[in-house]
Amino acid sequence: MADQILYTAFAGVDRLAAGALPDVAVAVRGALTAAPTLPVLVFNDATGAVIDLDLRGSDTEIRARLEPAAEIDQPVRGRGRPRLGVVAREVTLLPRHWDWLAAQPGGASQALRRLIDQARRADEGRTEARLRQEAAYRFLSVLAGNLPGFEEAARALFANDQVRFAEQTAAWPLDVCAHAQKLAWAAA
Repeated sequence: MADQILYTAFAGVDRLAAGALPDVAVAVRGALTAAPTLPVLVFNDATGAVIDLDLRGSDTEIRARLEPAAEIDQPVRGRGRPRLGVVAREVTLLPRHWDWLAAQPGGASQALRRLIDQARRADEGRTEARLRQEAAYRFLSVLAGNLPGFEEAARALFANDQVRFAEQTAAWPLDVCAHAQKLAWAAA
């Protein structure tokens, strides 16, 4: 469940729903049925990007379209170690890199996995923090781009200055501020 991507819907600047995509979609459909001209946007919380939803049909049909596919619907995997989640992709390196990899114990794939694991440990969460900041910025650009203090709030966001961000956004709608803070700093 921790790896599940969550979504948040906003009706104007008010949070309408949050959670798994099928639940958010059904909530959006209900809100639009009650008020067809309601300005609703749905955001992917992992990226901060606005997504489009197909809200045709009944709640059951919407849920069926948006539920993750069952294991039996997954394509048959080819060679490799699919149970471990191994994915084959192309890597382009110079001959000297291939020579070095070939000399490593366990072969090229194992050496690359070790190098990547070392780099991830050395990263100390900087990549995740940057991705959270970028998601918060995408979200804010859509809902708060015209609000007073947006540019200073963005500077505070990328400076990782939560206090200054809160000061710059104090007059903004509460749901927008809370969601931006959640995107940027909740996982920190």
